[in-house]
Amino acid sequence: MKNAIALLFPGQGSQEAGMGRELAEADSAAMQLWKRAESVSGLPLREIFWEGDEAAMSDTRALQPALTVVNLNLWRALAGRVHPVAAAGHSLGEFAALAAAGVLDEESVLQIVSLRGRLMAEADPDGRGGMAAILKLTLEQVEGLVREAAEESDRPLIIANYNTPGQYVISGDKEAVALACGKVRPLKGRAVELKVSGAFHSPLMEKANRELEPLLRKAVWRRPRFAVYANLHGRGLTDGESLKESLLLQMVSSVRWIETIRQQYADGVRCWLELGPKAVLGKMVGQCLDQLDEAVRAELRVMLVNSCESLENFNI
Repeated sequence: MKNAIALLFPGQGSQEAGMGRELAEADSAAMQLWKRAESVSGLPLREIFWEGDEAAMSDTRALQPALTVVNLNLWRALAGRVHPVAAAGHSLGEFAALAAAGVLDEESVLQIVSLRGRLMAEADPDGRGGMAAILKLTLEQVEGLVREAAEESDRPLIIANYNTPGQYVISGDKEAVALACGKVRPLKGRAVELKVSGAFHSPLMEKANRELEPLLRKAVWRRPRFAVYANLHGRGLTDGESLKESLLLQMVSSVRWIETIRQQYADGVRCWLELGPKAVLGKMVGQCLDQLDEAVRAELRVMLVNSCESLENFNI
């Protein structure tokens, strides 16, 4: 896998107004995928995202199928021009990675992410859960303040996203999240509360996870055309059954993104292509590989494919 290429598909937080419109208006097949996602989700996705309704765009019920359509349409347009050996998706993006690798068909993915978005939005009707990004602290410091806040509040709290060595996301009961955030500044870090509808990737998603399980088990899981690196542990998997088992736990487990990028590098990946509305994951690659010499990191390639122009100018 020396000098190999990996695909990266972003998840919630990478959405933006107008995403996917240019490509859909230039390609009837891409437009048809939007229409199919609207039929499956029962939501006016193009109206929400192309007209830029900020409140509606942040609703995970609409966001999950819409962002998945954008990611899949970009891969459709690029497929055949690049030959990846690996793929990974951040949280929601993992489903686009599975479709790109041929593990799940597009129809199954649209069904799953539409239900997933609804279940996650409805998982916390009382508003108990919250999330916050913790910046500029070490993993040991974040682990310590999470442990202390969980013990002091007697409420659930975990590290939900291991994004980079300087960026972690905590998730759990709002009281525990607030306690943890209060411990950040004395350590010279920064805490940013996230505007989400629940405590994603935490035990508070258990009910939603159970309700999604039957649809995941019903889907046909095929052998991937290239390795898909699982959020659950960051390792590349090459059989459908293992990928299914990892996705059965994804909603209540941490996203191990640092491990994912480091493992891809260890397996020979030297070029990462992010397929999504804007640069999010690509910026994290160099940060995740901070153990490498600066000269080595300078040789790595990270590219964003997000528009008709970037597709036309694509050259690797």
